[in-house]
Amino acid sequence: MILKSQVEWALHCCAILAGLPEGRYLSTKALAELHGLPKEYLSKALQSLSQAGLVHTTLGPSGGYRLAKPPAKLPLLDIVEAVEGKSRTFVCNNIRENNPCLPKNHRNRRACAVARIMWEADEAWRQKLRSVTLQDLTEILAEETAPAVWKDTFEWVLGRAG
Repeated sequence: MILKSQVEWALHCCAILAGLPEGRYLSTKALAELHGLPKEYLSKALQSLSQAGLVHTTLGPSGGYRLAKPPAKLPLLDIVEAVEGKSRTFVCNNIRENNPCLPKNHRNRRACAVARIMWEADEAWRQKLRSVTLQDLTEILAEETAPAVWKDTFEWVLGRAG
């Protein structure tokens, strides 16, 4: 399974937005500059987050985006599904029905083993993302990022936040 690049972008942007003080917003331009992304493409990912109700947006010179929920109440699955949608990652086309060795008018009564296993794997993947919050992610990022880089990044962000 390959997810859209916008999923990575959305997760990183939400991690940055999680560090904004109350009432502050960060523009698409600043988020794009921070991550070295094209602003036009990043704005599509941010619009998906906005449409899903995960971020608030405001217009104007100090406008931009901020989280709509506390990071501890925002599962990563919500962010992924805002960009990718909620559809299963595996679609069964029931090709086993094409088997020329099946009796005429044969129909299987349940989904095939391939579909069942793939759907279980999809659910396990979603359950993992459901169990990790944006707060969990930001704590991991804070642990794994050099303290000076972490500090400088948020000073940079706050210098551009409206």
